[in-house]
Amino acid sequence: MTQPPHRRPGPRHRAVDQDEIATRMIPRIVPEDDPTAIVPNLPLRPKVSPPPKEQPETADDLTPKGVRVVKLRPVRTEEGYRSVYSDLTRTTFGSVVRVVSRGAGELLITFGLIVLLFAGYEVWGKAAIVNAHQNDLNRQLAQEWAGQPSVAPSAPPSAPVVKPANGKVIAALYIPRMKKHWAVVQGVTPADIRYAPGHYPDTAMPGQIGNFSMAGHRTPAIFWDLDKLKPGDPVLVQTADSWYIYKVVNTEVVKPTAVQVVAPVPNQPGVKPTQAMLTMTTCNPKYNNYQRLVVHALLDRRESRSAGNPAELGA
Repeated sequence: MTQPPHRRPGPRHRAVDQDEIATRMIPRIVPEDDPTAIVPNLPLRPKVSPPPKEQPETADDLTPKGVRVVKLRPVRTEEGYRSVYSDLTRTTFGSVVRVVSRGAGELLITFGLIVLLFAGYEVWGKAAIVNAHQNDLNRQLAQEWAGQPSVAPSAPPSAPVVKPANGKVIAALYIPRMKKHWAVVQGVTPADIRYAPGHYPDTAMPGQIGNFSMAGHRTPAIFWDLDKLKPGDPVLVQTADSWYIYKVVNTEVVKPTAVQVVAPVPNQPGVKPTQAMLTMTTCNPKYNNYQRLVVHALLDRRESRSAGNPAELGA
């Protein structure tokens, strides 16, 4: 069977060229910022409102509560520019009150510190001065005793005792519980007891029947811890030839006018003594002087200096 002859395709049956397809009309590109443009074969775009613009935050919004903001722009006046700090530095009734209050407070604080320093010097600062004077008094005592016998000479009990002059060193006082010892001077005036315990001139001498009474300041260098003494504690008095060992019997707190505590028989004025007593007085309480702390002791025994130190002093 023969095939029909090949025919050239006509215009109506012509194949579509690829270049022609590529060059056909294409829809117009709609810009993004034109919401009303019509796109072929596409629904209308809804009109979108732009988001509301945020209001910039002001300085008042950023300032914490309770904080005052000072604007840094100077204010121009007829006399020139006014300082930006003029509102803060101008004189007002409140600023004057604050200045006066601040000055008075600083003055009171300074005065308080001065008083505190002075009190500290009176309590602790004088300790070094007292110790230096005590060293001088002990040297005087050692020199005076160097030429005297260490054994007490025999003398009748009724022999009169010559009272030393005020300010003269008469004995040494040892209190083991306080771990201190002092040179004792004659007299109880402020000048006498400035650096040492002083002996009441009208009372008995060490070891005698009666009341050997002393007064001393309530300072760390002298009778600061006198309140620590307890009944039975030893109190030793050393003279040129003897050791007198007393034992504490009691303590009491009295008024400054209670002079009967240094009577020959303590607290019994006019009574004839039959025992050898020792009494120490000082201010009470610490840092004040409206009372007197009194310690009484009774003579326990006497030992000769030639026998060495008593057992109460240790090795």
